[in-house]
Amino acid sequence: MKVAVIQGSPVLFNKEATIQKAQAYISRVSDQSVDLMLFPEAFIPAYPRGLSFGAPVGIRHEWGKELWKIYWDNAVDIEAGELEPLQAAAINARSMVVIGIIEKSQGHGSLFCSLAFISAEGKLLGVHRKLKPTAAERIIWAEGDGTTLKTYDTAWGKVGGLICWENYMPLARMALYQQGLHVYLAPTADARNSWITTMRHIAMEGRCFVLGCNQFVTKSMYPDDLPGIEELNNWPEIMSSGGSVIVSPIGQILQGPIYDREEILIVDLDMDLITKSRMDFDVAGHYHRPDVFKFEWGGVC
Repeated sequence: MKVAVIQGSPVLFNKEATIQKAQAYISRVSDQSVDLMLFPEAFIPAYPRGLSFGAPVGIRHEWGKELWKIYWDNAVDIEAGELEPLQAAAINARSMVVIGIIEKSQGHGSLFCSLAFISAEGKLLGVHRKLKPTAAERIIWAEGDGTTLKTYDTAWGKVGGLICWENYMPLARMALYQQGLHVYLAPTADARNSWITTMRHIAMEGRCFVLGCNQFVTKSMYPDDLPGIEELNNWPEIMSSGGSVIVSPIGQILQGPIYDREEILIVDLDMDLITKSRMDFDVAGHYHRPDVFKFEWGGVC
């Protein structure tokens, strides 16, 4: 299985332009016979790092609601077919495409931080909604539920993933492991060195390949006319340095981490390594001890 991790930069707060840029990334990789491409968390339209949306405890400023309206307008409406350009790009590239989006649901006013799975045939296989937004993310994103904790069958094995700090939820990881996961996707907004340790731990725990994918974003990429943009005045120029990485089932770093630039990581995965690595440790098998522990999760068990 050949995979690509796309450490890209979105066109911040611009849904249409970011979709076009994602299409360009997919086209760029398409001649390398890649089986799966992974984009970062919240790639469309933005991970709004540094912005408070005017919502300190106890008050909501009007300018923050104006910023929210811009964010809402540029979120992805799946039911309206707004992922169809990427579905067509997946067909042209003959590659599965998995991409982080901010998803708006018709019928109510909430947004979700989601991960969309598109098959190489252009079918939208499913969408995972982040179970627990972290810290101030809870102001702008609603919570997902257990029904989207799924893996997807491919010719090379089962593919699934969690978003950013969901990966620190042991039971969420176990929900994927119990489905026989082979390739674990971890799009994120965390560029710290500790994240690389997390990726290596998950690879060794799950005895699976782990693809960590982050954005590269600078302050100058933010639109100058965003409400509340002055909040970024004291932030460094590099807002998200990246740190994308690909790790083997025994915790070996195969490529990355890459910092301070846009880059595409491409690796051929030897899927036999998964079977070999599970001889001495199988988290959902002989190391599970179901006679001692009982595990179930809502919506999927």
